[in-house]
Amino acid sequence: MSLPSLSPSKRSAVEPFLAMDVLSSARALEAAGRSIIHMEVGQPGAPAPTRVLDAAREALADGRLGYTEARGLERFRRRISRHYADTYGVEVPEARVLATTGSSAAFNLTFLAAFDPGDRIALAAPGYPAYRNILTALGLEAVEIPVGPETRWALTPDHVEAAHRQRPLKGVLVASPGNPTGTMMTPEALGALVEASRALGLWFISDEIYHGLVYQGRQETALTFSDDVIVINSFSKYYCMTGWRIGWMIAPEVLVRPMERIAQSLYISPPDLSQRAAIAAFDATDELDRVKAGYAANRALLLHRLPAIGFDELLPVDGAFYVYASIRRFSNDALDFSRRMLVEAGVAATPGPDFDHQRGNGYIRFSFAGTGADMEEAMTRLQTWLV
Repeated sequence: MSLPSLSPSKRSAVEPFLAMDVLSSARALEAAGRSIIHMEVGQPGAPAPTRVLDAAREALADGRLGYTEARGLERFRRRISRHYADTYGVEVPEARVLATTGSSAAFNLTFLAAFDPGDRIALAAPGYPAYRNILTALGLEAVEIPVGPETRWALTPDHVEAAHRQRPLKGVLVASPGNPTGTMMTPEALGALVEASRALGLWFISDEIYHGLVYQGRQETALTFSDDVIVINSFSKYYCMTGWRIGWMIAPEVLVRPMERIAQSLYISPPDLSQRAAIAAFDATDELDRVKAGYAANRALLLHRLPAIGFDELLPVDGAFYVYASIRRFSNDALDFSRRMLVEAGVAATPGPDFDHQRGNGYIRFSFAGTGADMEEAMTRLQTWLV
């Protein structure tokens, strides 16, 4: 007697995260003895700050790591609350702070607590692919709105209002600085979009994971403009703690308990060790700013060398650690171009279709979060390969 045919769920049919696929291919080449320069993932080249490592050792010496509250350690949440007062001059009650297992868990909690299946959420394209993949897996609709140089690659109230008229939206999600673009909304543009979303009755979600990594312009938190926004951040980027899987979110009061209930069942709690260590990260700005200075030097190098190699259309790089570059001079197939660049030049970068279905084949994203020596070597390899 044969068993009935079993197959994966429809909700699991999300697209691959191409940056991670490129990383896997790069690792396979390295295992075979090849030298690969990694510019495909947004992973800081520096380790966690010394203060963080010391705090982790102290926590390990304590001998007991266990569950914490689902919302995180109270002293951790208090420190995050203080961060908003110190950095932005915004008062955020500790009761509205939730610690999360990286920003990824924060997005899951947000999408589950704020939206119902079938709800539509506006996103900018190009944009971070995990947004649409998580939304799709949860039965929500990602409404990708193409943006371009006329709005500095950012959503505007006009974009959102037009999409809402076409079919009602339930939310808007923005990232500033953005991924893959590195561009940043001005405080005035961010405030206008928050206000427009509020007027339309939409949840506003602000991904601020690249705050701290700003080279020109002024970063502003969406909390400056409203208490009803959802703000998501993480220790992965500026704080150099990707593998610690620790982040946080600021939620409107009405969503805190629903998010807590969901977190209790999905995650139980964020990692105790990572929370204790991350408290110390807020006092490591001297060390972290030295790391940021390295990114700034890498940024300057790429903005100088890439056009000379032939990448003559680069998006503004206000913040984060990415250059989103046109490859139209070389190819109209970013997937093939990135594969050949990896195999033939030993440089791993992420093809544009990861971030933009419509126009992505004309672009590639380079991460400059690695060491200065690696960036120099990558430019030399690309010049030898292409010029």
